[in-house]
Amino acid sequence: MSDLATPSVVEPALQPAIQGEEDDLCHPMFRKAPSSVAFKKLRKRLLRNVRAAMDDFNMTTRKQKFLVCLSGGKDSYALLALLLDLKWRGVLDADLLACNLDQAQPGFPSDVLPRFFEEHEIPYHIERQDTYSIVKEKIPEGKTYCSLCSRLRRGNLYRVAREHGCDAVLLGHHRDDMLETFFLNLMHGGRLATMPPKLKNEEGDLMLFRPLAYCEESDLEKFATLMQFPIIPCDLCGSQDGLQRQQVKAMLQGFEAQHKGRTQVMFRALSNIRPSHMLDPKLFDFQGLSIDDERAGADDDDGEGCGAVSALAESFLAMHED
Repeated sequence: MSDLATPSVVEPALQPAIQGEEDDLCHPMFRKAPSSVAFKKLRKRLLRNVRAAMDDFNMTTRKQKFLVCLSGGKDSYALLALLLDLKWRGVLDADLLACNLDQAQPGFPSDVLPRFFEEHEIPYHIERQDTYSIVKEKIPEGKTYCSLCSRLRRGNLYRVAREHGCDAVLLGHHRDDMLETFFLNLMHGGRLATMPPKLKNEEGDLMLFRPLAYCEESDLEKFATLMQFPIIPCDLCGSQDGLQRQQVKAMLQGFEAQHKGRTQVMFRALSNIRPSHMLDPKLFDFQGLSIDDERAGADDDDGEGCGAVSALAESFLAMHED
């Protein structure tokens, strides 16, 4: 249940009353946005990335009502802003309901997000569930909270989506989150997997979308700073030092600092998979492959070089042509 005195869902009119006025040429969230050329380029790049991800992975549903999850961090603010921008421009045909799950963390400023939503005329729902106490009780001190916290949070968000007639839940994970997850699975889980941009839940009644899949964290950070979003830090998992994800993030950042553009090339590899050059017989029929098979191999991907040097150079050059 919502902890607001007013109804949990607030549905203000989003269309401008008078067309042509300067303040009405954008969604209310952007009325105080910077007018600099640098910001306009950043905004355009992020919008292009979101549209590309939504098109590439067909992020559409039957009813087109999306629950947009807001934690109070830079990424979720950016996700909501960019979706509202696309909707305002007539590109996104979907109803958006912003949702914050208040996990009852001590000191959580529960007034920040409702005030932000109302100030910018955004439909919203606040769900208060004390998952904080459950996580603190179940997870020993010093262990990572993220796994249990994420499961509890996801279950509550799915329930809220059903209650409000949404058929998709949208999360603010970005390109760097996906790359970090890939390396976490590689080094600690013994599998090749990451966060998918599009997923159907286990019950089969809801979709989960990550429209920021192509967005770089550095761009989202700049965007959030320039938009002056009221960031709320995570005092639960964010307070833990030495997490495996933090270690992987530092590793990738160090690698990027030494070899500019390489993290983007690695991210592109997630959508350029060669099952015949891996070791998973469930994905490729190695047993059935013989000299008489019509399938030909790709020698340029075999051996020590693996065609990686030329592919890396081509990807890097293509990236900087944009």
